[in-house]
Amino acid sequence: MLGLPPNTRVWIAAGHTDMRKGLDGLAALVQTALPDNPYSGHVFVFRGKRGDMIKVLWFDGQGLLLLSKRLERGRFVWPQASSGAVSLTPAQLSMLLEGIDWRMPARTWQPAMAV
Repeated sequence: MLGLPPNTRVWIAAGHTDMRKGLDGLAALVQTALPDNPYSGHVFVFRGKRGDMIKVLWFDGQGLLLLSKRLERGRFVWPQASSGAVSLTPAQLSMLLEGIDWRMPARTWQPAMAV
């Protein structure tokens, strides 16, 4: 997982993105479609049409990083909206990167109530 600084916002671009885009293409998409500054230090996440691949764009203060992940099985959970952006917490980003449904994670156990 990325060690994100405090107050870093995570944005996922709704809809699907052409996964042939690289650093410059995704940075331009951040400016036009989201509208935000790709060098703001926020994290921007994009998903391909099939849903099995995502790309993450992040400026770490020294340079622009482009990370990609393709799932061998399953699909990345994405919002239903076709445009715009949805904000996630860093914990939700961790779940997304693991292929977990970040919208409604289920506990594997429930803590007992103290009496």
